[in-house]
Amino acid sequence: MQRESAMPSDLWNPRSVLAPARPRKPRRWRDKFHEAFRGIKRGVRGHSSFSVHFFFAVLAVAAAFALELDWFEWCFVLGCIGAVIAAELFNSAIETLFHALDQEVKDRMHGCLDIAAGAVLVTSIAAAAIGAIVFGRRLLILAHILPG
Repeated sequence: MQRESAMPSDLWNPRSVLAPARPRKPRRWRDKFHEAFRGIKRGVRGHSSFSVHFFFAVLAVAAAFALELDWFEWCFVLGCIGAVIAAELFNSAIETLFHALDQEVKDRMHGCLDIAAGAVLVTSIAAAAIGAIVFGRRLLILAHILPG
């Protein structure tokens, strides 16, 4: 089945294109933060991989306290946690958009889910490597193998 136009007529209203745009009232910062936190909550709900990422984030923070990391080591650890969570939120957003598509479009766009999941995997592997360097160095210092 081929469509006659690039845009379905039931979704396009010519009046909306021709009507002058009303100036929108600027949103308050409080509203922007409310929407952002609502987005985080929606991204976390129903995705089992968040529980895995959250577990390792708590484990990394606990290890950072126990090993008494320096401030720049804390920056690496917290930056990695933030990067993995952000990658997972982007993945969740792409999954949400994908599930809203009709079956014909889904069949053509299935690779986008794999790409998004791959981005989370790459970010997680990089975070694990950075964590191994930071925590491994600190453990070697505590074992008196490296000079502190």
